[in-house]
Amino acid sequence: MGVDFAAAWCATDLGDHRPCRFTYERYPYETLPLLDEKRFTGAFQWLSNPGELVAEQAAKLRHLEDRLAAEGLALPQDFVTFEVSSNLRGSLDTVSVTGCWSSLSEPLPSPVEPGAFLVRFFRDQQDCVLWYLYLRPSGEVFVVNSHLDYEYEYEARDSADCEPESDLDDLAAQKAEILWCAPSFEHFAYRFWLENRLWRAVNGGGDASLDPEMQGYLDHYVATSPQGA
Repeated sequence: MGVDFAAAWCATDLGDHRPCRFTYERYPYETLPLLDEKRFTGAFQWLSNPGELVAEQAAKLRHLEDRLAAEGLALPQDFVTFEVSSNLRGSLDTVSVTGCWSSLSEPLPSPVEPGAFLVRFFRDQQDCVLWYLYLRPSGEVFVVNSHLDYEYEYEARDSADCEPESDLDDLAAQKAEILWCAPSFEHFAYRFWLENRLWRAVNGGGDASLDPEMQGYLDHYVATSPQGA
């Protein structure tokens, strides 16, 4: 049985429908709209035709897979498909309204769970929040977020010139720093892609440009608001 992380979605506002006090809020996961599970086939058909294999990126992924295989772990296929496909990779960078960008790390040991590893794949431009694949020896993989860059934290711990921001040996503190936010990479990618498109629609002069999926997502917040209850 693995560590039971708190669940929260880290994102910005959706206009008046979901306010945000700062650049980001951490919204309790149970308050989010449900997603249609039939959409998540690993092919990203909701986004684009995958396109061609990007050879350079495929080589980077093979290196990462070799490192993980040495730990008895493997990347999820949906993540591999997204990262090596010319029409998919970079899509989240392009749609992000807060300047988030793809940033792949080496495998990083979980500070709270022996045998589990983190792989950073996405980060805010000012490192307000970073997103990781969380891989367990059981084969379970999900997405977490944290304000800590664990690549830096481990490097700083082992360096005489840098100070880590947190105590990696404090298990309770580290557990609080890692928040579960999606059951798979494709779930994360879809919600991030949809919400960032929604942000532009609701903050750019009204909701007239909403497609049915976007409108359905926003209707959840109308229905659950005090005014819509």
